[in-house]
Amino acid sequence: MFVSAFMVFAALAIAIVAARAGRERISGQGQPVAEGAAPDVAERPAPADERKPAIKPDRDSRGTLVFVIDDAGHNTGQLDAFLDFPGPLTIAVLPGLQYSAEAAARARDAGKEVILHQPMEAVGGQDPGPAAVTLDMPEDDVRSLIRANLAGIGGAVGMNNHMGSAVTADERLMTIILDEARAAGVYYLDSLTSGESVVHSVASRLNLPCWERAVFLDNSPDRASIVAYINEGLKVAEKRGYAVMIGHVWSAELAQTLSDLYPGLLEQGFSLSTISRIMMDKDDEDTGY
Repeated sequence: MFVSAFMVFAALAIAIVAARAGRERISGQGQPVAEGAAPDVAERPAPADERKPAIKPDRDSRGTLVFVIDDAGHNTGQLDAFLDFPGPLTIAVLPGLQYSAEAAARARDAGKEVILHQPMEAVGGQDPGPAAVTLDMPEDDVRSLIRANLAGIGGAVGMNNHMGSAVTADERLMTIILDEARAAGVYYLDSLTSGESVVHSVASRLNLPCWERAVFLDNSPDRASIVAYINEGLKVAEKRGYAVMIGHVWSAELAQTLSDLYPGLLEQGFSLSTISRIMMDKDDEDTGY
């Protein structure tokens, strides 16, 4: 009888441990998913942890998650579902499009963070769209363009690159662009579309707040893949203190997937924020206020 009781107790203990481990990751239906690395979703792997210092996440948080939604401005219909998202969200708005200003205004009205999604020349020669920085641009033209694009969407607190694998590898151009970002008082988020990016080194020299994308959310835009990418971001956030994850406004499954997973992320102990909020919190910690 004693042996039987001991075996029952051991089985119960194993079940409890397994249940706790299962809650460590999320799935599209709120169920545990198997461990495993998601496929690479960029032209280069996520940045090495050593390149960015860890930050202190929100109190009692396992890590801070920053979700950035690129490519807003082509229309307003795709944006609606993201503006309904109950948590913090950053909307990256393309300049020079018919709905650029309206998309930025609606995002601000919905309480979302707005940044400029600056088009830049890519190595492959793809068309980055209007108001783009190209390799052959003189300095004065680059400066005028960045200023006009920031003014055109209004209220931007940051900037990231749309395409840009050629420009972000060009020290001359990135020095000009980041100098304009510093003058405008906005941060820069490197989308890391190139392994040759010089953004981090130039921003460090200019003493400009610079952040880097950890995960792209919708290179494969189906729900299961999006969930796998988010799980990769959770690992980064637990290790570094935060993770910046970039998706796109045209991604049909993304808004609903984020909304469905949001309560579970909070239950697991993660917090959601924006880059500007993280920067403000850090300033408060540094000054003691």
